Amino acid sequence: MSTATDRPMTNPLRDPRDQRLPRIPGPCALVIFGVTGDLARKKLMPAIYDLANRGLLPPAFALVGFARRDWADQHFSEVVRDAVAEHARTPFRQEVWDRLAEGIRFVHGSFDDDDAYVRLAEKLAELDAERGTGGNHAFYLSIPPAAFPLVCSKLSESGLAATHPDGDGGETWSRVVIEKPFGHDLASGQALNAVVNSVFPESSVFRIDHYLGKETVQNLLALRFANQMFEPIWNANYVDHVQITMAEDIGLGGRAGYYDGIGAARDVIQNHLLQLLALTAMEEPVSFAPRALQAEKIKIFSATSLIEPLSENTARGQYAGGWQGSQQVVGLLDEDGFSPASKTETFAAIALEVNTRRWAGVPFYLRTGKRLGRRVTEIALVFKRAPHGPFDTAMGADIGKNALVIRVQPDEGMTVRFGSKVPGHLMEVRDVNMDFSYGAAFAEESPEAYERLILDVLLGEPSLFPVNEEVEMSWRILDPALDHWARADAGGSGPEPYAPGGWGPESAHQMLRRTGREWRRP
Repeated sequence: MSTATDRPMTNPLRDPRDQRLPRIPGPCALVIFGVTGDLARKKLMPAIYDLANRGLLPPAFALVGFARRDWADQHFSEVVRDAVAEHARTPFRQEVWDRLAEGIRFVHGSFDDDDAYVRLAEKLAELDAERGTGGNHAFYLSIPPAAFPLVCSKLSESGLAATHPDGDGGETWSRVVIEKPFGHDLASGQALNAVVNSVFPESSVFRIDHYLGKETVQNLLALRFANQMFEPIWNANYVDHVQITMAEDIGLGGRAGYYDGIGAARDVIQNHLLQLLALTAMEEPVSFAPRALQAEKIKIFSATSLIEPLSENTARGQYAGGWQGSQQVVGLLDEDGFSPASKTETFAAIALEVNTRRWAGVPFYLRTGKRLGRRVTEIALVFKRAPHGPFDTAMGADIGKNALVIRVQPDEGMTVRFGSKVPGHLMEVRDVNMDFSYGAAFAEESPEAYERLILDVLLGEPSLFPVNEEVEMSWRILDPALDHWARADAGGSGPEPYAPGGWGPESAHQMLRRTGREWRRP
């Protein structure tokens, strides 16, 4: 049985100092709990096929689905094939599918079914013998957050979380992958971390934030630290403020079971947007090793807090019914599954300060919402105006503030906004955009975030995964806003309604207008 460790592929004709070749994991099996859900069908299973299609999975690989359906292995294999055919990024190749399908298995059972975990252990032992997976197992919990502690405890009781000698002087590995949200406040986040770490050591826990797997987010580090031109202006001397936006143009129909009671701030700000803030504000790490990256992010989180007073520097809303483009849509309170008295916010905005020498005095504005003008995620550094300009009002009537905008999705790339003279005999200056697009600049298509993250789990590469301290610090930052809103709810003041297709409630616009600023319109 092969027990090869994770290592770069080698080529005898290539300079051994060149580390750009992809790494392939050693023998292993991936178990997906909740494999019948949308995440598994639309993202995880297609990503696994795409990795296989790119030659990034080992020959000794197996995929095991765990769910309550009473399916045979063959039926589950057909389900996976259908998901791949519909959602895979790369073209379907029969020979790739045939190799992958040889290692696909299914275990039926509920999360609290002891016998199901016995069947799972037996299935994994069979795969170790038949496929040579080497006793290395990753458990992906694509399940409701409330079930995380139960599944972790059952994995412990069944012995599946344990490691064993591998016969070559080393040990097998066992890892767990957890989808957000990581708790619903600081206390629950700490409790969840304690339960998970009682079963798996922190080095074996991978908390998925799929935004950190996106090419553009990773390119933010390259943009900052591979280019000398940005470093001199990436600070409070030149930056007026930073806006980080994640907007969606869809509503929440069919997602009440997950979203009601969680809301936009817990769903997006606590994880996605605060992670983007940390990558934007952090100092240069000594290396791109996981510990070095995490250390710099933790420094930023420890220096970050909400700007007081919260009544003026936070905003939340709930989309109402109306027209979004040419489509008439219902408001949140009329969506299936939501109570007419629900206080769940579908829009949230907060203002933060990062108390470091680099960023002192620069507000960071974070916002997210549903049923907004368009689907977009971006980081915008808005610069201060020039201290003096020789242009009269007519010449520079259309000049705004310079901005550097990193587009995370859907059109990954970067835009620089600056003033330029309008052609003609008059001296008239207007804003123009200089654009860089990933799709136009590179011949190859960017991989999906889940491809990168699943591969990193199998490799045991934790750089893109938040650790305990990051999770708990994020809740410390956000909790005062959540408490403020809870007190407002108790006093009868819930989220402010906003029209679909716009950019959120009026209170969010007033947040910036009080300081003479405006939200960007992406």
